[in-house]
Amino acid sequence: MTPAMLVATLGGAGLMKPAPGTWGSAVVLPLALAGPVGCLALAALFTAAGAWAAREVLRDRAEDPGWFVADEAAGMLLALAALPAATLPGVLAAFALFRLFDIVKPWPVSWADARGGALGVMLDDLLAGAMAAAVLLGAAWLWPGALG
Repeated sequence: MTPAMLVATLGGAGLMKPAPGTWGSAVVLPLALAGPVGCLALAALFTAAGAWAAREVLRDRAEDPGWFVADEAAGMLLALAALPAATLPGVLAAFALFRLFDIVKPWPVSWADARGGALGVMLDDLLAGAMAAAVLLGAAWLWPGALG
């Protein structure tokens, strides 16, 4: 497996069945222990690595193949960055919200998904992660302590 494919599949997580996007999101959940700043830094790292991998392995593809899950890792880490601490309720809420927005693709996630290419592949998941983070931050503001 080439280095770009290793990044694209998160070391093979994207090849797991069923629901490779869910597996790709789940792989990075332990990184919530890095805290908000650590998760933001890791989201930036996964975004850069994922954009590189997308340009390398998706050259002739217009669509986002299910096995490409580096984008899920970046978006999931963005959602996790909204948690003040890595509690089980918070991590589960971040995971559920990110997957919901990634699967349902409300606007602007659907807009980004329609862009295609490396930009669209990465951007739709980053927007889904940002939306999940916004909901988590709102919940924490409205109900302090609700996320553990």
